[in-house]
Amino acid sequence: MSIWENFWNVLWAMFWVFAFVAYLFAIFAIIGDLFRDHKLNGWWKALWIIFLIFVPFLTALVYLIARGKGMAERQAKDIQAAQQASEQYIKQVASSSTPAEEIHKAKALLDSGAITPAEFESLKAKALA
Repeated sequence: MSIWENFWNVLWAMFWVFAFVAYLFAIFAIIGDLFRDHKLNGWWKALWIIFLIFVPFLTALVYLIARGKGMAERQAKDIQAAQQASEQYIKQVASSSTPAEEIHKAKALLDSGAITPAEFESLKAKALA
């Protein structure tokens, strides 16, 4: 057996491993999408799952063709919701104090002599903005 036969066997095996992993990703994406879709009836979900078990490749292909656009829309909607929740959390954490509290802290600094009246006005304007 020459080195080239070994090389092509390894390359062929790597191709099939890649194809299998890609197929598993597709199956899990389809199953995730089935449970994410609230408009689809439970019986239809069960039917899709049964077909995925008994005729997996054909069912995955039909699902991606028939419901691929809806999959993309649901995915985009979930990503947008997660992004909005993340931004809302960041805003909540970043602005943990109210403008009144910020002004009160600035006034305390002014009274202690740590800042000048001009700096106090600047901090006050920033807190009210």
